[in-house]
Formats: sequence, C-alpha cells, structure tokens
Amino acid sequence: MSSAEESPTPLPQLKLDDLLDELQSRLDAARGTRDRVHSLLEAVLAVGRDLELTQVLRHIVEAAVTLVDAEYGALGVIGEDRRLSQFIPVGLTEEQVRRIGPLPSGQGLLGELIRHPQPLRLPRLADHPASSGFPPNHPPMNSFLGVPIRIRGKVFGNLYLTEKRGAEEFDAEDESVLETLAVAAGVAIENARLYARARLREQWLAAGAAVTSSLLSGSAEQEVLDLLVARAAEIARADLTVVALPLPDSDELEVRIAVGHGAREHQGLVLPLEGTFMGAAARTGAPVTSTDVHHDPRITAGPPRWEGLGPAVAVPIGTADLGVRGVLMLARTTGSPLFEPDESTPLTAFAGQAALAMELAERRRDSEQVALLQERDRIARDLHDLAIQRLFAVGMTLQGATRFVDHPQAEERVLRAIDELDETARIIRATIFGLRARDAGPAAHGLRAAVVAAVERATGTLGFAPALRMTGLLDVRVPTQVADEVAAVLQEALSNAAKHAGASAVEVVVEADEEHLTVTVTDDGVGLPEGGRRSGLANLAERATALGGGFRARARPAGGTELVWRVPLPGD
Repeated sequence: MSSAEESPTPLPQLKLDDLLDELQSRLDAARGTRDRVHSLLEAVLAVGRDLELTQVLRHIVEAAVTLVDAEYGALGVIGEDRRLSQFIPVGLTEEQVRRIGPLPSGQGLLGELIRHPQPLRLPRLADHPASSGFPPNHPPMNSFLGVPIRIRGKVFGNLYLTEKRGAEEFDAEDESVLETLAVAAGVAIENARLYARARLREQWLAAGAAVTSSLLSGSAEQEVLDLLVARAAEIARADLTVVALPLPDSDELEVRIAVGHGAREHQGLVLPLEGTFMGAAARTGAPVTSTDVHHDPRITAGPPRWEGLGPAVAVPIGTADLGVRGVLMLARTTGSPLFEPDESTPLTAFAGQAALAMELAERRRDSEQVALLQERDRIARDLHDLAIQRLFAVGMTLQGATRFVDHPQAEERVLRAIDELDETARIIRATIFGLRARDAGPAAHGLRAAVVAAVERATGTLGFAPALRMTGLLDVRVPTQVADEVAAVLQEALSNAAKHAGASAVEVVVEADEEHLTVTVTDDGVGLPEGGRRSGLANLAERATALGGGFRARARPAGGTELVWRVPLPGD
C-alpha cells in the first residue's frame, strides 16, 4: 500500500457528509485519548492516596482492570524464594475463589514473568509454551497482558490482566498505559512499605517498653512471658506463638507457652537443639525463617505438630553478652504472607530487649534474695542471743526453785514446765539452723534447706513464690533417707501445680511431730480432672508406701487441690 493510500484524505477533497464523519472520528479519538489520560491520572492519584499496603495493592489491581477494560486482574507479590508470596485477584467472586482452591504460587505462565520480568502480551495465553493450563472450576481466560512492578530497580511483583472487554486481545496502548501505572504503583508501594516499617518499629518499641516495665515493676516471670507472647502475636499477625526456655544443664528446650493454631501439640514439649526449628535459633543465636515449616527438611525431631502451618520465624531471646535465654517462635497458617526481613529484624530487637529486662529482673531478685538471707541471719542471731538465753535463764530459775516446792503436784508441774522450755529451746535451735542454711556448707544438707531450695526452684516455673511453713525438728528428727524423699515429693507436687493446675497461689507445709512427717501442698487451681493424667500422683503414693506411710489427693471445697504425703518417723 502506498503512503498516499495510508494517509487520511485531505479535508478539502471530501464531500460535506464525509467531512463531518471524519471530523467526528477524529474528535472521538481525541476525546478517547483525553479520557484515557484522565483515567490514568486518576488511577495514579488513587493508588497513591492510601498508606495501608494491603489496600494499596488491591487499589492497584482495581485501577489496572478499569484502565485496560479487563475482565479479570491480579497482583502477585514475589517472595524471597522467587515464588508468589501474595496473590490478590480482582473479578472473581468469593465463591469462585473458594471453588478454585489454593491461589497460584508462581508456576506456568505466571512464573514466566517472574523469570523474565518484561511486559508480556498474548492474544491467547494457552498458546504460550510456559502455559500449564487452569485448575478445575477456573473461568476461561484467553487474552493476557502482564507487566512487572519495580521498586528501586528490584522487581516487587507483577500485574496480570486477562480477557480484554470488547476486543480479542490487548493492544500496544493498553500495554503502555499499564506500564505507566506500574511505575506509579512502585512509588505508592514503596511509600506504603516505608510507612508500615515505621509503624511496625513503633509498635515493637512500645511492646518492648511494656515488657521491660512489667518485669521491673515486679511482675512474675510467667506474667511477663504471657505479655511477650500476646504482643508479639498481635504485632506480627501470627496464628501460633511459642516460647521455649532452655532446661538447666541440658541441650534441650522446654516449651513453656504455646498459644494459637495447634498450640496443644506444642505445649510442654521438651525438644533437642538439633533437628528442631526453635533449636536452630537457640544454637546459632540468630533468627531462623521458613517459608513452609510443615515441610521444612531441617525439622527432624519431635512429634508431628505443624499441620496447617506455613511461614514461620524463630528468634533467640537473648543478646551477645547475655547469651540465649529462650526462643520466641511465630508461625502463620498455610497460604499466609511470609515473614519478611522488615518483620524479623525488629522482632529480634524486641526479643533482645526482653532478654535484657529478664536479666535485670533476675538480678533484682538475687538482690532481694541476699536481703532476705541477711534478714534471716539477723533473726537467727536475735533468737540465739535473746530468746534462747531467756529460756535458759527461766529454766534454771525454775529448776532452782523446785527445792522450795513442797507439794508433789506443784513440783511435777514445775518440772514439766522445765521440760517444755527445753523442747522450745530445741525447736528454736532447729529454726536457727534452717534460717542459716545456704547452698553450700554443712548446713545446706538439712531438710529445711532442701525444702527451701525446692520451693525456690519452683518459683521460676510457677511464676510466683509459693507460701512456705515449716514446723518441728525437721533437721533433727527426720532421717536422711526420708529427707531425700521429701525433696523429690515437693519437686513432683510443685511441678504438677505449675504444668496442670493453672494456680495463682500455692502453699507448702512441712510438719514433724513425735510420730510422723507430713508434707501438704495446696493450690487454688483447676482441681483434679476426671480421667486426667495420674502418673505423677501415683509416683507420690508409691514413695509414701515404700516408707510405710500414705498419700491422699483431693479437691478442695473452695477450689484447687490438696496433696497430703505422710510417713512415720523413727522413735527416739
């Protein structure tokens, strides 16, 4: 065709009707171009208004569908693994999305744009070599237009448009308009991400301040861990949150808290450092992430417990100076967004701040313990220097006065009073011995010291200090074999209260009289469940039976549980 044939007929050569038609055609074309430019400007302004990233992404897809007259559109966000971490469709109903099933992850033609981030326009997408077809219940789609969205030169994701309305395929102008929108979208997304990052950092700082304030104000460690879990789950939008603490003198972690999806499968687990997700974070002292924790090949130990979970991150609770004091693990359900570096970095800082606060609180408790021991020493000195000396003086006075008593019954009463004074002095001596007990030295091997140590060990697990009352000549009357059993009994009873009772108060009473040693542990927890696990209680009963004693466990009328462990003592 010649150039003369291609160019429009000069206006002077046209007849009047043809002239009017040609003018109308050119006006329509100019109006269409003006309207499209106007629509593009409106779309650019629309996607730039929002600062919430999720809303920005959806508005970008909606604007793209409108601009190029597409039936369907979607925006796919590319994750760290070069697959789609998010897929936002437009044009499909909720019922259609549900029937189609899992959203695409970046295979087939969608993966072609990930591998080659260049505009791609097809009259029939099924004809492309990379096309892998559609899943069942997917609506038919033919024409296709895809363009990448770049942020600072890096591909963030892709826009996918299908089914051009009123035409068999998208044209070059559609492609140009969509590329222009993609540039504006990149700017809008970057602004939204910067805003989200700043807001996220602010939330983590506020959460860290709350945890620190709670610890330093004297809250129990369990309450602080509960607060840590709640804030982390809320800010990170996690479906499962787990805190595991290292067991003393062991290469294992014990799950202390598990909240959310599948929490029951995690609660109370004791896991090795090798072959576990949280163990990897504790072992390396650095964050560990997984795109699909359910099928992560690094997890080889422990029972199955990841059903329905996908993206996950585990961060150590600790610092370079303090070491690892625990691990915080967050997981989301399958198909949820991955944990990006923008999330894991402030999460690590938050866990480190929590570890520092825990260290300060522990030192505060140590200082309080020193003050308590000093006060015990003072009380012991006062008892020895004042009470016992007075008792001796009164006893000697009464003993000297017996020769002036002529009535036999009166003399018997005086002698009985002297014996009572001697017994009282012995009890006070035993009390002094217990008050001065330490973690080392000969005094530390008495029953009183063992009971105090068992109760103090349980404080960390319970999250509060149990009440303790001891009466009788525990370090004098109780044989070593029985004392060893008492320590084991207390450990078992207090451990049960911490793991199963959900108690807010526990009292321990250890009493020795002339014939029996009795250990009573009461709590205000949930009580004894019907058909619950009884292995721990059976162990206590067996220990009592082996020493010729007995054991009783019962629900308290006011709520909670009472455990009574009693064994006979040898005679004098």
